[in-house]
Amino acid sequence: MKRTTKLFSKYFELTFWVAALASLAFANPAEPAHFSLCPLKAMGFTWCPGCGLGHSIAWLFHGNLTNSWHTHWLGIPALGLILYRIYSLSVQRLSDKNIFSVR
Repeated sequence: MKRTTKLFSKYFELTFWVAALASLAFANPAEPAHFSLCPLKAMGFTWCPGCGLGHSIAWLFHGNLTNSWHTHWLGIPALGLILYRIYSLSVQRLSDKNIFSVR
C-alpha cells in the first residue's frame, strides 16, 4: 500500500471531525439552511430525528444555549461526544513514537 494511502486512512477520521466542528463554528446558525445532506429531507419527509443537530452545535459555538436547546436537544451531548472522539483519536495518534510514522 502506498504511503499516502496509509496516511489518509490513519488521519482521515480525526481530520474529518476537526473540519466538521470548525465549519460549524464559523457558520452562522441564524441563516436559513440552503443545502442539506439529509436523505429523509431529500425524499420529501418533513421530520427527521437528526435535522437541526448541526444548527444546535453552531449555536453552542456562538454561546447561545437557549437556541441550541430549542434547535435540537441532543446538540450538547453530541458536541461532547465528538470532542471526546477528537481527544481519543489525538491521544492515540500522538502516542506513537513518531507521529508521522506509517505502520
